Amino acid sequence: MKEPDGQDRATEKPVAVIDIGSNSVRLVVFEGARRNPVSLFNEKVHCGLGRSLASTGSLDAEGVERALRALRRFRAISSQLGVARCEVIATAAAREADNGPDFVARASQVLKCDISVISGKEEAHLAAAGVISGTPDAAGMAGDLGGGSLEIIGLNKKKGASGGVTLPLGGLRLIDLSGGNLERARKIVDAELERVDWLKKGKGLPFYAVGGTWRAFARLHMAQIHYPLSVIHGYRIPIEEALTFARVLDHLSPSSLERVVAISSARRETLPYGALVLERLIKRMGPSEFIVSGFGVREGLLYTTLTKEEKKRDPLLAACDELARLRSRSSAHAWELCKWTDPLFKTPGLTETPEEKRLRYAACLISDIGWRTHPDYRSAQTLAMIAQASFAGLDHPGRAFLALSVYYRNRGLVSAESSPGIHKLIDQNTLSRARIIGAAVRAAHMISAGMPGIIGKTPLSHDGGRLVLSLPKKFAVLEGERLDSRFGILARELGLQPEIRIGGKESVSASA
Repeated sequence: MKEPDGQDRATEKPVAVIDIGSNSVRLVVFEGARRNPVSLFNEKVHCGLGRSLASTGSLDAEGVERALRALRRFRAISSQLGVARCEVIATAAAREADNGPDFVARASQVLKCDISVISGKEEAHLAAAGVISGTPDAAGMAGDLGGGSLEIIGLNKKKGASGGVTLPLGGLRLIDLSGGNLERARKIVDAELERVDWLKKGKGLPFYAVGGTWRAFARLHMAQIHYPLSVIHGYRIPIEEALTFARVLDHLSPSSLERVVAISSARRETLPYGALVLERLIKRMGPSEFIVSGFGVREGLLYTTLTKEEKKRDPLLAACDELARLRSRSSAHAWELCKWTDPLFKTPGLTETPEEKRLRYAACLISDIGWRTHPDYRSAQTLAMIAQASFAGLDHPGRAFLALSVYYRNRGLVSAESSPGIHKLIDQNTLSRARIIGAAVRAAHMISAGMPGIIGKTPLSHDGGRLVLSLPKKFAVLEGERLDSRFGILARELGLQPEIRIGGKESVSASA
């Protein structure tokens, strides 16, 4: 965890990914080929290419025309954004339909580029790459449910993705195969899952869910329990709870979901079938928990194009570093804060795991991104910005920790009862750490005013039961009531007495 070399992104060109699926076609334009994918533009059109594939063997005629129209628009948008490279893939519907080759040829002509019609196994591996891109330590099983197919693949921290199978269990295909009858669909799902004899390898391991239908499932669950975050990536549901919820949804008709605002109208048709697939999969696999990945095939495709060096970067710290460069007064100062707070978490200070240190560094990096906001609204706006940011490599408790650390940095150490509702996502120890980071950054800014080259010369240390801030003589004039107050709050949050030492000789006891 060190400060990056600060590679210049100014000349980096956007990269586009177009995904031609059975249910929808989507364009995502990323800022560039980097470890933390940030989209400049994202558009999806529900075309239903594979709506009648199972019964007719062909792509839906109306869906074909809608898809071609969308692709013309996607090409124009990509040109406007100055896209340097466009990767286009087509999945289940295009590869299986009798008229798939003709459609791909027409689509390629519209886009003026080649289209890769990927196999089911390739699709599974791209989905796995997406999960790993968003959750680097993912281990267990991943499933990608689309409109035409379900891909299942194993994930291992050391070996990466392994195996991989594709099954004709996508939402639109199930509707077509079953004639819109959920009981018939259940028998189809069971018969297809029976063919996969290695599903039990996922027993007791996490299951990572990819795809719009399962994301809609999770959003509805969030709304049902009044979850304090709306970010879908990293959302976890205990497996028995996921199973119970799936059993409820897979008995509902699309019409019964019409008034549910938590999911889009386009997803209401396939949601009961997605819930049905999930229920039968859980029963057969026996995973430990259901985890939603907001990163899928498109992010996986981008991830596979990265250099080895870029893949090794920590996606969270990369994202926070970029935010610091874009929004803080000084990204160099942000990295100085990381080092300045190190003594707080070294013997004889608090203990800290590598993951806790990583989160502390992330919090320091983004601690000043709200400085342009009016002080009256700074704490609330930075909390919302961080809580909802598109971070990879971060679970929901970690997200709450980052948001609260910066909230306390801007708001002051309010009580837990007065803290935002997301504090319920973390335990007391983690909440205490968020308060300490917030207090530390508040004290540091009384020395540096957010500018680099100062706090590195004013180190923190422990002396018995005291937390000591050393100010060189040339910085002695910075000592004052505000610094005394904020440093005193930090020390007492640690259960220590504050002391400010000037020039290594003079000693000033900081008041509360």
